Amino acid sequence: MNDEWPDTWYMKYLFLLILISSIISPLQLFPQTIDHWETVIQHGDTWKYLVPTSEPGTTWKDLDFDDSSWDIGNSGFGYGDGDDNTIISTTLSVYIRIQFNIVDTAAIGKLVLSMDYDDAFVAYLNGTEIARANISGQPPLFNQASDGLHEALLYRGLAPESFTVDKAPIPALLNQGDNVLAVQIHNQSLTSSDLTAIPVLSVGIINISSSYNAIPWWFTPPLEFTSSNLPIIVISTNGQAIVDEPKVTADIGIIYNGPGVTNYLSDPYNEYYGVCGIEFRGESSLDFAKKSYGFEMWDSAGNDMDTSFLNFPKEEDFVLHGPYSDKSLFNNVLAMKLAHDLRHYSSRTRFVELVINDDYKGIYVVMERIKRDSDRVDIAKLNLEDTSGDQLTGGYIFRIDKGEDDGWLSKYNAYSSDLKIYFQFFYPDQRNIQPQQKAYIKNYMNDFEDAIASQTFRNSKGKHYLDYIDLRSFVDNFILNELSKNVDAYRLSTYFHKDRASRGGKIKAGPLWDFNLSFGNADYCGGDDVTGWEYYQCVGSSPFWWDAMLQDTDFINALRCRWEELRLTALHTDSINAYLDSMVNYLSGARARNFQRWPVMGIYVWPNSWFYAASSSHDEVMDYMKGWIEDRSIWLDNNIPGVAQNCERYKPPYPGLVTGIEGSIYSRYSFNVYPNPARNVLFIEGNQSIKEVVIINMLGQTVYRENFSSNLVTIDVSSISQKGIYLLSVKTDNAVEIKKIRFE
Repeated sequence: MNDEWPDTWYMKYLFLLILISSIISPLQLFPQTIDHWETVIQHGDTWKYLVPTSEPGTTWKDLDFDDSSWDIGNSGFGYGDGDDNTIISTTLSVYIRIQFNIVDTAAIGKLVLSMDYDDAFVAYLNGTEIARANISGQPPLFNQASDGLHEALLYRGLAPESFTVDKAPIPALLNQGDNVLAVQIHNQSLTSSDLTAIPVLSVGIINISSSYNAIPWWFTPPLEFTSSNLPIIVISTNGQAIVDEPKVTADIGIIYNGPGVTNYLSDPYNEYYGVCGIEFRGESSLDFAKKSYGFEMWDSAGNDMDTSFLNFPKEEDFVLHGPYSDKSLFNNVLAMKLAHDLRHYSSRTRFVELVINDDYKGIYVVMERIKRDSDRVDIAKLNLEDTSGDQLTGGYIFRIDKGEDDGWLSKYNAYSSDLKIYFQFFYPDQRNIQPQQKAYIKNYMNDFEDAIASQTFRNSKGKHYLDYIDLRSFVDNFILNELSKNVDAYRLSTYFHKDRASRGGKIKAGPLWDFNLSFGNADYCGGDDVTGWEYYQCVGSSPFWWDAMLQDTDFINALRCRWEELRLTALHTDSINAYLDSMVNYLSGARARNFQRWPVMGIYVWPNSWFYAASSSHDEVMDYMKGWIEDRSIWLDNNIPGVAQNCERYKPPYPGLVTGIEGSIYSRYSFNVYPNPARNVLFIEGNQSIKEVVIINMLGQTVYRENFSSNLVTIDVSSISQKGIYLLSVKTDNAVEIKKIRFE
């Protein structure tokens, strides 16, 4: 070997390194950590602004644009409603520009635009779009309204939305020296009462230099998200803005390495990878900084495609629910879990951590959208040609909700109101439901309401109201809405479904939906009060028939029987607390990340109850929530009407009820097991006394067996060290049921 080889090798290596360095940004070669954050453009800085009467031209956002004819003002800009330094006249849009100086671009590792706005905006840095919200158009026209409403946040003590700038490498966006930030703000309409524009630009500095201003009190640096014990969903819209509707095409990838295994953002998309359509969803929640999304799985051509992921049955239509004002994170998840435990279909749920366009969004809940499907609302498919006979009798889904979807008005006033309930057709949807089908479900409901409105509970056809509805589903719906004191109950997000006459054919209440404002998290309609009936505390747009049923002996006796049964099983306080504790443990580190991304603790977020607003930590919220549920349950123990006698007659198929109704098949033995997956402790609840529990591995070997004599048993399973799927056999005096369970 030549003695000079090492030196020759070193020189070649150095030359190659220099060559690569000339092509690739130093930040790409040697990633730098952020030393500290500073703010370059502050709230209250001086801007140039224009209230346009025509398009300002395509160069208005460029550095060398002549803005000498524009007006001068300090941010924020608006109509003078408390958060504005510069008051402008009523307009659909306002254009603002500010020049600023960057001392050293090489010292900047990250760039964040924080934007407090009402109702939409697009922001440009040196002519390049870096962020937008709530508006479409390339670019939006000066007289274009926003795509929806968005309320400003700073004046309410909340941090504005932040947008990590990632459209291009920072050296390509920023100039050493002069730069310009340009923003166009759009209102929802000319009659809107407010408009807000407060841009703040902050930079992450990679060294100890200090050249700009201190960050605002509300600013939280972007979180460096790298891994989670939860599945990770990553969505990229490839530069498109997500809007209320329509859905935009996006790439979606899911990382999940299995129970107990850490998922890294750098891992391959091993659970799913493909195309989806995504949009914002919600009503009042659209105003929140943390948005919820609707998404559909699509094929490469943009067609709906049924897909299974994270153990959801195959379908194409899902929701990414973002808990925000619900600081517990659990309201929807708990409500869906309890409905499932009561043997009703409810949306399956799965906690994930979400990243959209390289922006960490925190903890989200994947939920199934309500649809007719054998794995969702399992009713008969109603085709266009099904306009007579048994086929016409089902299946249907209809609802009471906001909006103006096609439907019909009730013949009767709402409870304690001169308003009439508006029922909306949901399935078949607005495009496909036929006139005969509309007439059928409307007439069926009219017959039911005629019966329940009568003093004898029978209509002119001699039929009792219980001939039209499934008693158990209405009882359970009432119990879960009242236990949670859901302030939307009965009047919003309220669904009903009906199958064909040959398949039971009665109206069933449900599935349950939208429990954000429940379990003590609402400061109106008595939502934070553990006493009183929610039905009577939030009145004016609820069907009259809930009040009528509470005057009926059969309904209140069925209610009392069911309540006492459930208090020993699914609605036992220990059962609910054990589930919540297991889920808090499951979220572990993700909780801290979520509330770092969305710092809402200790701040009122509409419509928080006083304790939700005052709580400084998630643990405090959970203590309050569990205490509230326990106190609410005790109040219901003492106030549920009726007498728990002859309870068998109120269990489907309702033997002995004079109406002769027939309901769904009812299992006389059922049990719940939680947590599942399990680690150290397992709880099993049954509606009969449990005599024996056996756990068998997938090789057929018994790894646990014990005898009991109780409806609720606790099992120490810490000795089962092997992770995986097991069979759980639970035996009573007259039945044996088997379920799968996973140990982690």
